[in-house]
Amino acid sequence: MSVDKIALITDSGADIRPEVAAQYPIYTVPYTITFSDGSYQDGVNIFPEDIYRKQVTEMPKTSLPSGAAIADTFQKIKDDGYDKAIAIMLSSGLSGCYQMTRLMAQECEALEIAVFDSMSGSLGQGTMILTIARWIQEGRTWKQIIEMIPRMMKNIHPFFSVDTLEYLQRGGRIGKITAFAGTALGIKPILAFDGTTGELTSIHKVRGRAAAMRKLVQTAVSHINPNKRYNIMWAHGGTPEEGEKIAEMLRSAAPDFIEEFSGEIDCTLASYVGPHLLGAAVQVLDDDM
Repeated sequence: MSVDKIALITDSGADIRPEVAAQYPIYTVPYTITFSDGSYQDGVNIFPEDIYRKQVTEMPKTSLPSGAAIADTFQKIKDDGYDKAIAIMLSSGLSGCYQMTRLMAQECEALEIAVFDSMSGSLGQGTMILTIARWIQEGRTWKQIIEMIPRMMKNIHPFFSVDTLEYLQRGGRIGKITAFAGTALGIKPILAFDGTTGELTSIHKVRGRAAAMRKLVQTAVSHINPNKRYNIMWAHGGTPEEGEKIAEMLRSAAPDFIEEFSGEIDCTLASYVGPHLLGAAVQVLDDDM
């Protein structure tokens, strides 16, 4: 084990299942989801199926984790015996959580905290956290981990397919995605996080759900380096059968993977994109990873 006592901080946008997070020193701060009947904490007292049901009649509002929640997390980490923490937060292109956490970390005297903008979310963000958790278990030092994080982040390539751009448009998070009147024609966009701004951007448009699933997997596995090891990841938003189909397609297209990660998207991202999202990703592993 490392002599450095290191905890990990993330937000509910990382889509790490509670039973997985419980295996590591991962502390998650939830976003707030507000409907007309009240406010809820993402993954605490509201879950994705609730979002999809309520979205039929009402667009939810999402809010950053409260400053008190972040401060309480810092204090709990200290109380649990850690002296250092690494925070990986949802892309600054979608949320102000990274900036708020960074500013609060600068004021925290009890812990040494390094805060990173994931420039990603869901599969990408969660994989970053779980990779660092493994490094901590392997006994890597604080200095080694901090130096490796930027390179590791660039080696994770998540992509998403949404059924419609309606929810992104209604929520004002369309980013660099070009709005198009393709719904009636069955046009499905493949989305990625822009590497410069962290916003969601449309990189492909295909016709039909089946074609979108094929393109999603093809796009992810195209980032595999034949000379390096890799992991595969997949996620779904309220469509587990299609999620399993994506998993099968990934395993077939990239059979030599080291590890496979999966999850269901959180309430915050569900609020942004609506139901029926599918995600596929690969993580290229350098020799020292």
